[in-house]
Amino acid sequence: MQGIREQLKKVIQDLYGLDFDPEITPSPDNIDADYSTNAPLKLAKTLHKSPMTIGEELLEAFVSICDNGSKLASEPRNDGRERSGEQKVSITPPGFINFTLSNEYLAEKINELTDDFDESIKSGAFKDKTVICEFSDPNPFKVLHVGHLYTSIVGDSISRLFEYAGAKVIRANFGGDVGLHVAKTMYILEQKPLDELTIEDIAKCYVEGTAAYDDDEVARQEITKLNKEIYKINNENLHNSPLADLYWKGRELSYQYFKDFYNTIGVKFDKFYPESSVASLGLKTVEEQLERGVYEVSDGAVIFNGEKYGLHTRVFVNQEGVPTYEAKDVGLIFTKWDDYHFDKSVVITGSEQLDYMKVVLKSVEQYAPELVERTSHLTHGLVKLPGGIKMSSRKGNFLKAVDVLDMVKDELKNEYNSSDGIVALAATKYAFLKYKMGGNIIFDPKESVKMTGNSGPYLLYACVRAKKILASANNTSEEHNRRRGDYGATEARDDGPEGAFRRSVIADAESSLMKKILEYKEVLAEAVHEMAPHKLANYLYELAQEFSRFYEHCPVIGCENESERLRLVKVYLDTMTHGLNLLGINIPEEM
Repeated sequence: MQGIREQLKKVIQDLYGLDFDPEITPSPDNIDADYSTNAPLKLAKTLHKSPMTIGEELLEAFVSICDNGSKLASEPRNDGRERSGEQKVSITPPGFINFTLSNEYLAEKINELTDDFDESIKSGAFKDKTVICEFSDPNPFKVLHVGHLYTSIVGDSISRLFEYAGAKVIRANFGGDVGLHVAKTMYILEQKPLDELTIEDIAKCYVEGTAAYDDDEVARQEITKLNKEIYKINNENLHNSPLADLYWKGRELSYQYFKDFYNTIGVKFDKFYPESSVASLGLKTVEEQLERGVYEVSDGAVIFNGEKYGLHTRVFVNQEGVPTYEAKDVGLIFTKWDDYHFDKSVVITGSEQLDYMKVVLKSVEQYAPELVERTSHLTHGLVKLPGGIKMSSRKGNFLKAVDVLDMVKDELKNEYNSSDGIVALAATKYAFLKYKMGGNIIFDPKESVKMTGNSGPYLLYACVRAKKILASANNTSEEHNRRRGDYGATEARDDGPEGAFRRSVIADAESSLMKKILEYKEVLAEAVHEMAPHKLANYLYELAQEFSRFYEHCPVIGCENESERLRLVKVYLDTMTHGLNLLGINIPEEM
């Protein structure tokens, strides 16, 4: 599709002087073609011509380019199981241009991929650009829940997509090591001296502290006081007091717990930003902009009046002079800029943060619009188990991140008597990544491990099957050469994946697999541009389905076209391996 798009774009530029990017999509079932474009319909209003007239003009110019060296020509596809002939380009009402790829074109492109796969699918969309991706963002003194697992998996995949596109990517993690949640936890911890503090102790104390803050006015006042004391302990790096010792111990325990979990799921971070590290800059920035009228004082607090912009009003500095989450996010934006001078900043949060971030970014837009312009805020919905139970860390009935992984492992054990960690992690990651980010997700552990359907294990099995074909070919080739050597033969058998695709007659299952493989680079371009791992995930599922049909209808080992079909299997496996890597998924040797 990429080659057709580029050629058609050039034709539109030459004919009409327009910089227009045509959309090329697979043709509907009722059209005997591989791909179609509605470019004539899209251009009709601008050019003041009928779509069919534009289509005829584009078709003539496009065929002229084909006749001058392209492998795209004019014969149709046969109706039978075998595919032969060259490309057909046609127009159908009300203004669609249709393309059928020639066998020669398919073979040439597959050969290019197998000769140098990495170079063929290379992208420079973000070459020499710096992208900072902030995601996961757990708060110390709380445990990781399923939402943190989801955003960690999605954020890592988006980071990998940008790296594929040539960017230098910094994975950042922002967490609240100071704030009301810490004070609520510490309020209970002080009352329950523990010989061995664990992350589970901390989680329980947070739930109890939240209940005390909500229900007990005396506790509320004590927690408010603690909040200021903890802020001072952190800001001035104070030690040698029971409260300080407890605070630093809890913070250290939390960060080690985070790092251990990220290592378990194969996600790395280049930079951890505790809220305390950006709070001072946020407070300073808000105070400076208060003098310039961006922020204003209300009831002793500093606010941003969002109503002026169709948003809501939020407090940036509370009545005690302590910066709120909003001010800390202001400090984070400028700290990221000071650290990396990014070309793009991506922030991934839950959808409940959407309106909050709109206010923060709108306030910063008043005095640093260029930073807001470079910032993209992506949101995701809730992750729920079947049954629709809403879970909350405030009430303690939330689903922990480790619980999700354990449930998937249990299902693997029950269904297949397997405890393979690679497969369990792949099942979990793919179950999240196949959905478009934004809406809520129903995560079903049982569905996630199925070997059929749109699941991680299905994709892994489709890859392992291809590996076995290639391994079998290598073993056969080695045995063949050994036997030939017994009779004094020295030449190697040329039937491995290195043999170029040369046939002019191709079975339908082969051509379908080839066409799907050739869509990969365009799918990657869309996934990068839209920061949409789900597009890649669902493409890989479709590719695996095409390979299953190929496997069913096209014998490989021992057939007369073994060399070429091995080449096709190899480029299929290269594509799957590359794509799954961008999803953070590894392929096991056996299943």
